[in-house]
Amino acid sequence: MKLTSDYQYVKSIYLNREKVYSFDTFPLNLPVIRNLGTLHFHPNVTYIVGENGMGKSTLLEGIAVSLGFNPEGGTLNFHFSSYDSHSNLHEFLRVAKGPYKPHDHFFLRAETFYNLATNIEEMDRELLGGRKIVESFGGKSLHEQSHGESFFAAFIHRFQGNGLYILDEPEAALSPLRQLSMLTRIHELVESGSQFIISTHSPIIMAYPDAKILQLTEEGLNEVQLEETAHYQLMKQFFDDKGRLLHHLLKS
Repeated sequence: MKLTSDYQYVKSIYLNREKVYSFDTFPLNLPVIRNLGTLHFHPNVTYIVGENGMGKSTLLEGIAVSLGFNPEGGTLNFHFSSYDSHSNLHEFLRVAKGPYKPHDHFFLRAETFYNLATNIEEMDRELLGGRKIVESFGGKSLHEQSHGESFFAAFIHRFQGNGLYILDEPEAALSPLRQLSMLTRIHELVESGSQFIISTHSPIIMAYPDAKILQLTEEGLNEVQLEETAHYQLMKQFFDDKGRLLHHLLKS
């Protein structure tokens, strides 16, 4: 049961310009924020893509915190902080939600997943009885697995469906094969009524059919097709004529 626009959990966000006192400081000075109007999400999968420094993770973090997530990730029930480095973008964003609430929810960040795993172990040590949190991640300590394995355990075991899932650069820990497997898992969860908002550099991960791809550039944000993204074009150029590209890159 894929979500439709009538039932999706998060419909759009917009920048409340009445609260903005200046566009001269971070993160309001980012082109994507300065030029932000209303950003509409796909009912099932929306990708936010772009070069480093364009503000993908900052925008995704602002969306997640606006929805009540912890800046370092987890469910809405996680409130730990290893290092308070998130921006105040959420203070200027307004979220338009749908009429129904997700039954499951998770914000997964590649750069802070280690901190999340540590917090889970700390909370499980404090439990006097009952089911440990790590059981919902497959039962094995996330620190006793490789980064990729622990990351993938969240997709397979923790994500239950009928959920809202916000993922920040999930490919950072995943091999190409795992990225393909992630597409399968995304499809399973979409079929069970889930919505994804994903920041990524990976043309594999952004290949989910019928998804919305929003590309960030110096001019702001535009909706594009997979084949129009800079990521896809560069990878295609590399594999179509690897020798020529390497010649220009490596010549003295």
